[in-house]
Amino acid sequence: MKSGKRSKKAPKYGRIVLVILVISIAFGFLFDFICTQIEYRMYPKEYSKIVSNYAELYGIPEDILYAVIKTESGFDSSAVSSAGAVGLMQLMPETFLWLTNDMTGEHLAEGMIYDPETNIRYGAYYLSMLYERYGVWETAFAAYNAGPGDVDGWLENENYSSDGKTLSEIPYKETRSYVKKINKASEKYQKLYFD
Repeated sequence: MKSGKRSKKAPKYGRIVLVILVISIAFGFLFDFICTQIEYRMYPKEYSKIVSNYAELYGIPEDILYAVIKTESGFDSSAVSSAGAVGLMQLMPETFLWLTNDMTGEHLAEGMIYDPETNIRYGAYYLSMLYERYGVWETAFAAYNAGPGDVDGWLENENYSSDGKTLSEIPYKETRSYVKKINKASEKYQKLYFD
């Protein structure tokens, strides 16, 4: 009789284990879904038509353009940094005027720097110029943050570059952190939207 009682209890334990397993799997899927939704909010794809247009026009992968906007302004078109950089892509007013007047001959009013499409257009244009100049995205990101003059000096210095193209070390902590943030954001955008 004792063995009969044991066999009757065994299926009950089996059902409990099965219920726990089903609940665990469901919780896992729910947790994954919630985490993905949080990532979508943390890495938004705002201004998608504008970004797609200028990414294609200037040969910049969309994930990189989104990563720069996310890192620079967090998608705040009215953002102004303590250094005076403006808009989604945090262009310096003098860089914006140089791009619009000297490079394209459009002679836009300085206030146009706040317009999201204009800011993305000229930020993408400038980023593409930097990539064309350096041929390495990380170096272009460093130049976007610190300026080409500093980056040129680093590339000539054996302490920071062994080949004159890539930076093995970035002496400015802010720029070093900036390049890491861009790379991380780019990877997230690639994973979320472009894989």
